[in-house]
Amino acid sequence: MINPTKKWLFLKASSVILIPLMVWFTIVFAGIYDKNIVEITAFFTTQPTKFLLSLLFVVAYFFSALTISEIFEDYVENRKIKNVANKLLYLFAIIIPVVLLIIIYNLEI
Repeated sequence: MINPTKKWLFLKASSVILIPLMVWFTIVFAGIYDKNIVEITAFFTTQPTKFLLSLLFVVAYFFSALTISEIFEDYVENRKIKNVANKLLYLFAIIIPVVLLIIIYNLEI
């Protein structure tokens, strides 16, 4: 399978995974909007919430990295700049979710 086809398939698969996660997050955010900090922290320290929030962050960063990479491919003409931008994008798409996962799993009441 050629590289653009793989990117397209990953983009479509990650968007399908993001739909229910975003619906879940929207419902959760609406439910905790008027709660106090203790109730919010208690909610986010439960295991299913940690897992779903982690999955949301990882898939969202994966999706955004693929999307921004396509923008670089289409609109940046200089090959060196395009390669550096893609490498930095993928680096940050790994570092930021890992830091967020560490924060989420170290969250205590």
